[in-house]
Order: sequence, then structure tokens, then C-alpha cells
Amino acid sequence: MALEHRQTGPVYAVQYALRVLETVNTHRDGVTAEQLAREIGVPLGFLSQVLAMLRRERYLGFVPGGGYVIGESTVMLGAASRDAALADKLKGILAELRDEVGAAVYFSKYDDGEVRIIDFADGPDAPRVNEWVDFRSAAHASAVGKCLLAQLDHDSRLEHLSRHRPARLTSRTEVDGRVLLTKLERQPASLPTLDLQEYAVGTVCAAIPVTIGKTVACLALSLPVTRAHRLRPAVDTLNERAAPVLLSLSI
Repeated sequence: MALEHRQTGPVYAVQYALRVLETVNTHRDGVTAEQLAREIGVPLGFLSQVLAMLRRERYLGFVPGGGYVIGESTVMLGAASRDAALADKLKGILAELRDEVGAAVYFSKYDDGEVRIIDFADGPDAPRVNEWVDFRSAAHASAVGKCLLAQLDHDSRLEHLSRHRPARLTSRTEVDGRVLLTKLERQPASLPTLDLQEYAVGTVCAAIPVTIGKTVACLALSLPVTRAHRLRPAVDTLNERAAPVLLSLSI
């Protein structure tokens, strides 16, 4: 199953989004899109897309006659209660993504040597994966785990697999450590990491990295295998909407 996404897209958008927020913050009484385009040096057409995303996610507000101002999300994520604000923001983003892609959606990190599902959004029409084996012990089989491991260096991957020996969870699970390491090292950043019934029979999953700086993280989705034909468009949508999550990590 050939799936491709452009990781540079959301990262590129976030870099400009941060520049927009920094510039808007210098204009306490608001600034127009035209002035922002001149100051940042980007075409107004591209800037309009970034501004629309920032307004939708409430990083920017708009004052009639005055232009763009810093929004409530930016203020909250910069406050002392940042962790709580970030958790609330993430929960809302995941719920929106679930509804857009029609699948359970997960945000995960590699934290202190372990795979951690930070939050997820599921529903009656978007069932989550049945965690029949602890995800921390199944990084070799899950899309989330493989996506996170692929972002580590060779020694860190080797150390992880020495603590969590690959076990056969289904007939499709790769348990040869050398083969697994080779696949992880060759995992292109432009391709999502897949789990085609490797963790659980009856479920397919895909994950994309959403890493900025030293944070190793990913967005993932899961679908019943009967809906596997929807994996490609779902991953495309997930990638297109990764920017808000990246932005939350960056502020």
C-alpha cells in the first residue's frame, strides 16, 4: 500500500505561523494582512492561508478596522497554566481531526525512553484500537511505535529494542531485530509509517511525525481493516491538519 505525504508542508506553515505571531505581537493595536505580508516578505495569497489557520485555532483575533491581534490560544499557551491549556487545546484538535478523517486519532510522544499515548479521540463511528498488548511493549508492531522509533538515532533504537524485545503479535509482525532496525533506518520522512494488522488483526493504522525541536512525537489514526481503502485520504487529511498540533508544541 503506497502512501505518501509531505512532512515539509505543515512544518513550513508552522515556521511562517510563528513569524506571523511574532510580528502581530509587535502591533498592539492590530495589523492588516497587507502590512504583515510586507513585513514578513511572503505573498499575500500564502499568508491568507496561514492567517485563516491561526484564526480558526484562535491564535489570532481580528479587530474590525484594526486588523489582526494576538488571540486567546496564544495568550493561554504562554501563561503559567500552559500545560493545562495545551492539553485542552490538543483534545479539541484531536476531536476535530477525528470528525474530519472519520477515524480514531492519536497524539503520542517518545518520553523518557517509552512510547506514550498522550491523548486520543474516538467515537462510535471511529473506534480506537483495542490495546490488547501494552503499547510501550509493542513499538515494533504499531504505527505509532515505529514512527517514534524512526525519529531516534540508531543507538537509541537499539537500546529500546533491547528493553522491549520484539514479540509476534500477529502473523504479520516483524520480530527480527536486524530487519526491523533496517526498516526503521530506511523509513523516508515523506512517507507515513504503517501498521497493516501487525499489532492487531482487523485494524490498520498510519502515523506521521509532528516533531519540532527535540520533541519526538507523532499523529496517528486507526481504521477497521474493512475500511482500509480510506487509509490514503485519511492520512492526507491528517497531514494537512498537522500544523495546529505542531504550532501548539512550538509556542
